[in-house]
Amino acid sequence: DENRENEGDIIFAASKATPELLAFTIRYTSGAPSARRPNSACLPSSPPQGSRASMSDGYPLRPLGEVMRLDIQRTPMMPATTYRLAGVLNAGQGLVAKGELDGGDTEYSAMNVLRVDQVVMRKLTAWEGPITVVPAEFDGFVVSNEFPTFTLGPELVPDWMRHVCRSPRLWAEMKNRVSGTVQRRKRLNPEQLLQIELPIPPREVQAGIVEILDAVDDQITALDAEVTSLRALLAGTRRELESVEDKTTLVDLAEPRGIQIGPFGSQLHAHEYTENPSGVPVVMPQDLVDGQILTAKIKRVPHDVAARLSRHRLAEGDVVFPRRGDLSKRALVVAEQGGWLCGTGCIRFRPQDPSLARLLAEALSSAATTEWLVSHAVGTTMLNLNTEILSNLLVVDIKGHHEIAEASLGIVEAIRQTQLQATRLREVRAGLLSRLLDRTIDIESELKG
Repeated sequence: DENRENEGDIIFAASKATPELLAFTIRYTSGAPSARRPNSACLPSSPPQGSRASMSDGYPLRPLGEVMRLDIQRTPMMPATTYRLAGVLNAGQGLVAKGELDGGDTEYSAMNVLRVDQVVMRKLTAWEGPITVVPAEFDGFVVSNEFPTFTLGPELVPDWMRHVCRSPRLWAEMKNRVSGTVQRRKRLNPEQLLQIELPIPPREVQAGIVEILDAVDDQITALDAEVTSLRALLAGTRRELESVEDKTTLVDLAEPRGIQIGPFGSQLHAHEYTENPSGVPVVMPQDLVDGQILTAKIKRVPHDVAARLSRHRLAEGDVVFPRRGDLSKRALVVAEQGGWLCGTGCIRFRPQDPSLARLLAEALSSAATTEWLVSHAVGTTMLNLNTEILSNLLVVDIKGHHEIAEASLGIVEAIRQTQLQATRLREVRAGLLSRLLDRTIDIESELKG
C-alpha cells in the first residue's frame, strides 16, 4: 500500500506465530497485530471507524446454558469441624482465602463446596464482575449460598473460561441482567447468567487463545517484577544519598522569597473555581503523586482570578510540598506546568539555580526528608508545615554529590518507562480477547494449516 508507511513494522510468517512471539509483538508495537485470511484481503486489526464488527464474522453466539450447567454441592456445617472459607474477587481476578471457619460458629446450616474447574460467581453486586474459574488450590473450599457454582461442559476449556471471566463484555452482560430495587442489593440469579450469549470458538481455538493471553500476562508479570526490582534499587540509591553528611538548609538553596505558602481560603474562595477546562490549574496536595503533578482531578480558576494571585504562580523547576496532611508528598514542576498556581494547602520551593532543580527534587524525595518534616511539623489533629519549618529543612549539598542524584533519577525514569509499558500492555490486553473472539485477530485459519 503506497499510501501507508510500513517501515518499522514487525513481520513474520503466520505459521511461526507462537504465543510468545505474538506477546512480544503486542508489547513492542501498537498492540494491534493483523493477519491475512486465506483468499481474502489483508484483515484489518480493528473494524473501520464508525462501524461495529459483526459477530457473523466471529464465532457463533451461544447461551452459556448450552455449554455449562448449574451444579451446586452442599455440605452441612458441623460443630467442631473446620472449613476453609473463600471469597470471589471483582473483575474476574480470582478467589481469595478468607481463613478457617468452625462449623459451629456460623448461622448457615450448609454451604456450597468449590470444585476445581467450576465457575463460581457472587450473586450480589454482579456488575462488578465477581466471577471466576476455581483453581486446583481452592478445591474443597466453601462459600455461602450467595455463590452458586457451575460445571463446564466438554466444549469449554477451563483456562479459556478463566480469561472470559476477566472480560468487561461478560461483566456488562451480567450488569444488564441484575434484578432488584436498591443498587447495592441487586442480584444476578444463576438462570440469568446462563442466558448470557457469548461467542464460543472450537476447543482447539480456545486453547490457542489461552496460550496467547497467558503469554501476554507473563509479559505483564515480568514488567511488574522489573518495577519491584527497580524500586528496591532506587531505595538503596536514595539511602546512599541520605547518608551524605555534607548538608545545607533549604533556604540557602532558595532564591530570595523562594519558599512561599499558597493562598489562604480568604484569598481564594470555593466559589471562584471553575469547571472550564481552559482555566488555570491550581495544584493541591491531592495532585502530588509519585513526584509528579497529576491533572486527573486538578481544580482550575478563571484567568482573571489567576492574575490576581500572580505571586503564587509556579515556575519550571519549583518543588511543591503539601502544607498539611501527608507530608511524604512533593512534586517537581515541569515546563508545561509553569504558570499554574500553587494552591491552598501547598508550599512551593524555588531554587536559586534552576539547572539543579531535578537533582534537588530527587534529593528531597528521600524517606529521611519525610521523617524530618514529620518530626518538625506542628499540630495535633493534623500535621502542618510553614515557611519557617521548611526553610530549616536539611538537604544534601547537591552540587558536590550530583552523581548519586543522577543515578537515582536514571532509576526513576526506568521505573516510569517500565510502568508505561505495563500500563499500555494492560490496555491492549483488555481488548485482546474481544479481537480474538470476533476474529479481527484470526488464529483458527493458522491452526487448521
